[in-house]
Amino acid sequence: MANTEDFFKKITSHAKEYGFVFQSSELYDGLSAVYDYGPNGVELKNNIKQYWWRSMTQMHENIVGIDSAVFMHPKIWKASGHVDAFNDPLIDNKDSKKRYRADVLIEDHIAKIEEKINKEIAKAKKRFGDNFNEEQFLATSERVKGYKAQVEDIHQRFADLMNANDLKGLRDLIIELEIACPISGTRNWTDVRQFNLMFATKMGSVSDDSDTIYLRPETAQGIFVNYLNVQKTGRMKIPFGIAQIGKAFRNEIVARQFIFRMREFEQMEMEFFCRPGTEMQWFEYWKQERLNWHLALGIPKEKYRYHDHEKLAHYANAATDIEFEFPFGFKELEGIHSRTDFDLKRHQEFSGKKIQYFDSEINESYIPYCVETSIGLDRTFLAVLSYAFTEETLEDGSQRVVLKLPKMLAPYRCAVLPLVNKDGLPEKAKKIVDDLRWSFRTHYEEKDTIGKRYRRHDAIGTPFCITVDTQTMEDDTVTIRERDTMQQERVSLDNIKSFILQH
Repeated sequence: MANTEDFFKKITSHAKEYGFVFQSSELYDGLSAVYDYGPNGVELKNNIKQYWWRSMTQMHENIVGIDSAVFMHPKIWKASGHVDAFNDPLIDNKDSKKRYRADVLIEDHIAKIEEKINKEIAKAKKRFGDNFNEEQFLATSERVKGYKAQVEDIHQRFADLMNANDLKGLRDLIIELEIACPISGTRNWTDVRQFNLMFATKMGSVSDDSDTIYLRPETAQGIFVNYLNVQKTGRMKIPFGIAQIGKAFRNEIVARQFIFRMREFEQMEMEFFCRPGTEMQWFEYWKQERLNWHLALGIPKEKYRYHDHEKLAHYANAATDIEFEFPFGFKELEGIHSRTDFDLKRHQEFSGKKIQYFDSEINESYIPYCVETSIGLDRTFLAVLSYAFTEETLEDGSQRVVLKLPKMLAPYRCAVLPLVNKDGLPEKAKKIVDDLRWSFRTHYEEKDTIGKRYRRHDAIGTPFCITVDTQTMEDDTVTIRERDTMQQERVSLDNIKSFILQH
């Protein structure tokens, strides 16, 4: 646990030192759970956005995009259920005065039991070596079977309590499981109560109840209320999707783990509208399609897993999370939800406007069903950053920190470095930068020794460093150094672009 915490601290420190993420309002001692993205961070973030956007709107001919406003009519949030049902169950420890989400306390307790199972597996692997059969071990180890039975029992009881909104039952389960406050170490808990997560504000010059509006807690409703506009103007036929990237706001009481859980965050969501009765087919399709998108980044499959929801939201008939193994364990990265016709039906009811689709293939009108894919941009940023962060000891005993970012996501695709700041090398290097910047983000740097510049670009994840030296002036060749292997290759100026694109 300590090693995990130390590793996570290194990532957060690295993110600040190299211009990826800053504490918001740090000049004024910061604002809790709000962060700013620095020069390298905003490039990485924008590259993730583009990767997602193109995969949705460019690679699927039946998906289009929109950009809806943050401010929306307050009746929208009544119709969506957020005014009445968008709550977290909170509990306080009377000794530490700290507030926690009751569901997170129970989930963390389950995760600790699962970690015991993983330790048993690791010990058995070490004991049996190549002869180890994990499947057989899980089926025969009495200790592991006991842990698994505990997990299944707690999961089921927890799901039943959440579905029933049984707040007293949640507190009783926390007491029974002997869950202690991480700060005080005591189990002196208050009752559990619900807290609505929406930020309320006022619009207009007069403050009364009629002008209360909300900062949107999700981007999806902007898609639903624009369904008719998009369907008609785009002449869209079912099935089709609407994609959106945008800011959302939640008044998280228990915000923690760096940019994993924030009060202002960005979502990448797609709502896929389909014929009623086909939603489960599309649900399974998007589950696999979205996992493939993550795996295409080159991150191993073992870092991801599906997690089916025990408690379904009020709008869903199926829900699965794609979880990622962050430094603090497996946590939700993306949700795939079958939302049925709940949202469009509610907006039809509350607006008084007819929201129907005439399906000429079956000669029938209906309210479409919807399958949603919803991924946190900031969480994806953290997943990519934490996986890429690598500390290496080299053959000469020296150490380096390298961000092994997917090449298409790196803030800079390459850096051009004159070996020395004289003899016409800077001018030659800048000419190369001017040629390459039309194809990809290129950085020029001349300060410090070449070794220090290599290390700096390793630390920000630049895939290729192009060194201009005296030989360049003679034969128009440069040395290209690859980030992960540190191997160097001599390449002619005419072939730099194709070399980078092919590697």
